[in-house]
Amino acid sequence: MSKRTKKVGAMGRYGPRYGVRDRVKIRDVERRQKAAHTCPNCARPTVSRRDTGIWACSKCGTTFVGGAYIPRTDAGLSVDKAIQGVIDRLRSGQATEEEA
Repeated sequence: MSKRTKKVGAMGRYGPRYGVRDRVKIRDVERRQKAAHTCPNCARPTVSRRDTGIWACSKCGTTFVGGAYIPRTDAGLSVDKAIQGVIDRLRSGQATEEEA
């Protein structure tokens, strides 16, 4: 007997509904969502999704917010970099024009 969900994997639960393209997109999102993510506090791959945008580490108990399907989005990473740059400038004593 052949494998019936070769293209879409677990999305085979939807059967022929919604089309292959949509099921493949959902498959990719769910794989990223259910993958092991590292905790920003203890650096262990034990973070899981509790609710939409709420993530928790099962090892250290840290709960934090992130993206709906992945804990760290590209936009969130760029914001963190910008904030870290400001913190570094303040620590080194270089104030920006807005702060002066």
